Amino acid sequence: MEGGLGGNTGPTNPSDKSKVLDVKPLRTLVPLFPEPPEGPPFVCVPPNGPFLSGFSPFFPFSGQQVSQPTPDLNQNFFNSTAVPLRSVRAEPVPASGNGSHKHKSAGPSSVKKKAKRRKDSESVLTSLMNFNPGISLSERDDGNRQLVESVLLRFDALRRKLSQMEDAKELHSSIIKRSDLKAANMMLTKGVRTNMKKRIGVVPGVEIGDIFFFRMELSLVGLHFPSMAGIDYMAIKSGDLEGERVALSIVSSGGYDDDAEDPDVLVYSGQGGSASRDKEASDQQLVRGNLALERSFHRGNEVRVIRGLKDNVHQMSKVYVYDGLYKIQESWMEKGKSGCNMFKYKLGRIPGQPAAFATWKSIQKWKEGLPSRAGLIIPDLTSGAESTPVSLVNEVDDEKGPAYFTYSPTVKYSKSFKLVQPSYACSCHDACQPGNSNCSCIQKNGGDFPYTTNGVLACRKPMIYECGPTCPCIRNCKNRVIQTGLKAHLEVFKTRDRGWGLRSWDPIRAGTFICEYAGEVIDETKARQESGDGESEYVFHTNRLYESFKYNFEAESSEDFDIPSPVIISSKNSGNVARFMNHSCTPNVFWQPVMYEHNHEAFLHIAFFAKKHIPPMTELTFNYGIPQSEETQPDNPPENGRKKCLCGSLKCRGYFY
Repeated sequence: MEGGLGGNTGPTNPSDKSKVLDVKPLRTLVPLFPEPPEGPPFVCVPPNGPFLSGFSPFFPFSGQQVSQPTPDLNQNFFNSTAVPLRSVRAEPVPASGNGSHKHKSAGPSSVKKKAKRRKDSESVLTSLMNFNPGISLSERDDGNRQLVESVLLRFDALRRKLSQMEDAKELHSSIIKRSDLKAANMMLTKGVRTNMKKRIGVVPGVEIGDIFFFRMELSLVGLHFPSMAGIDYMAIKSGDLEGERVALSIVSSGGYDDDAEDPDVLVYSGQGGSASRDKEASDQQLVRGNLALERSFHRGNEVRVIRGLKDNVHQMSKVYVYDGLYKIQESWMEKGKSGCNMFKYKLGRIPGQPAAFATWKSIQKWKEGLPSRAGLIIPDLTSGAESTPVSLVNEVDDEKGPAYFTYSPTVKYSKSFKLVQPSYACSCHDACQPGNSNCSCIQKNGGDFPYTTNGVLACRKPMIYECGPTCPCIRNCKNRVIQTGLKAHLEVFKTRDRGWGLRSWDPIRAGTFICEYAGEVIDETKARQESGDGESEYVFHTNRLYESFKYNFEAESSEDFDIPSPVIISSKNSGNVARFMNHSCTPNVFWQPVMYEHNHEAFLHIAFFAKKHIPPMTELTFNYGIPQSEETQPDNPPENGRKKCLCGSLKCRGYFY
C-alpha cells in the first residue's frame, strides 16, 4: 500500500504465508492529521475494507469481505485520551479544537539533571557491585554462626545504602522502593550467602529465637529459600533417582487461616486456592508444598517453623522469628472462609528447645497487664521522664533495686565544659528531605541524610549532625532521631552474675536508635577519683580505644570518629538507662557521636544504636573500650583498673575496664 498506513507494505501474493510483513513499530497512539492546505486528506481504511481506488487489501484481510459504508475519512474518531506506549505515568494529552495534539516537553535543564542523576545512580550501583564476596564454595554450602551473622550484616549494610540512595531521589517518584530485594539480588549474584545445601532439621549457624525483618534474609542464610511461598521442600534422593518431596520449613505469617496463637502447637493451612484480582478462590490441590507436607507427616521428619509477626514500630512490616523444629501430628481437609476446600496440618513443637515465640506471647500479656510481670519492682523507674516506661525487674534474688540516682534523659554540660561549635540552623520549613542540597544540616553531614526514612542509621560517620531546636523544620523531621527519646520498651533487670542489666521487650532492628548516654560531663581528675572508688562502669570515655568493626557497606567511607576534644560522662549520680548496659567483648550495641544545636551552641551526645537485629529479652551490651595507656604501655598495663569479664563470649578477652 502507498500512503495512509505509514509505509507498511503487504506481500504481493496475499495467500503466501511464508513471507513476513515488514511492519515498523508504532511510535505513538496519537495520529497527527495534516491541515487541508498542507497536503492530501489523511486516508485511513478499516482492515476489512472497502478499499479506495488504487489500494488493495493485505494479508490476512484479503478474503471476501462484507461491504460496509465508507467512513468520512476527514473526521477525527480519536476522542479518547491516548497514552504513549513507553510511559506509565504520562499525563493525559489535551486535544485542541482543530484535532491536533500539543505535547508538553520537559525543559533541557530538567532533562540534563535527570540524566545526570540517573548516570550518577548507575555509577554508584556499579561501584557497589565491586566487592569481594569473601566466602568460599564450601562456606556457601555449610555455614556457621559467624558466617550467618556476617552475611546478615553485609546484607543490611547494602540494603541501608540502597535505601539511602532511593530516599535521595525525586520526592514524587513512583518508583517502588524495595531496597531489600535489590540488595538480596546483588548478594546472590556475588555469591554472598551460606547454607545453600538444603537440609532437614537444624541449619548451621541459625539459632532458635533469631529474628529477621525481611524474607530475603531467610533465604540468604538457608533457613527458608522461597522469597514468597510459605512452604520450602526438597526431593529425597534414593540412589540415583529423585524420590518423594518432603517439607523442610514453613512460614506462618497470616496469609492463610492459620491457628497460630498456641506457642507449642501450630495449625497450618496449605498453599494455593486463594482468590486474586484475576481469579476466584478454588479448592487447594495436593501438589508441590501441600504434597511435601503430607509426605513429611507420614515420614515424621522435622520441619522448621518461622512465625511472621506484626512489627509494632513499623506497622506495615513484619518480624520473622525462628521458632525451632516441629513435627506434623495430623492432616485433614476442611472448608475455608471462602467456601473452598483447604488442607490443614497440625504441627507440634519438639520439647526441650529454647523459648522463642513463647517469649513473644508472654511479653504481649505483660503489655496488656494480664498477668503482671513476675519480679516487677517498679513499672517505670524514669518516673515519666521518658515517653516510654522502663520497668525494673528482679527474678534472681531479693534486692529491691540499684543504688539511688537521679534519672536524667540527656547529658548535662557545665559551663566550663561546653563544646562550642559554630552552629547554623537549616532553612527547611516543613521537614528536611533527603537529596535537598540546600539544607545546611544535610550539608554538614557530607551531603547524605544520616538516617533512612524509617529512622534507621544509614551509616556510621565521624560525626552526625541533627537538626536542633533553632531549626524551623517540624518536630518529627527525619533528621531528629536521638532527641525524640526511647522508642523500644526497655527493662532494667537483675542478672545472675553481673549486677543490673538492660534489655528490651520489643525486637530491635539493626541500626535502630536505642538511647543516649546521659549523665554529667566531668574532667579527668574527677574521672580518676570515681574510678578509684570502684565506679568506673558508670563512666563513659570517648578517648578510649574501641575495637573496630564494619557497620557500613564495603565501598563507603571511614567509620573513624572525629570528636573535637575528649569527653568523659559520669552517670554515677545522674543518668538514664544507658548506665545499666554491661560490657561485652562481642556487643550487640555500638555508640555514635551526634551533635545538634541547643541555644545556638552545639553539644556532643553519645547515641547508642543496634549493631544487628536483637530479639526481645536479649541483654543489650556495648564494648567499654580500653584506656590508651594500655596501648602505649603494653608491658605495664594498668592492672588495678581491670575487672574480670563475665560476658561469656567466645572472643572474651577475660577483663574489662
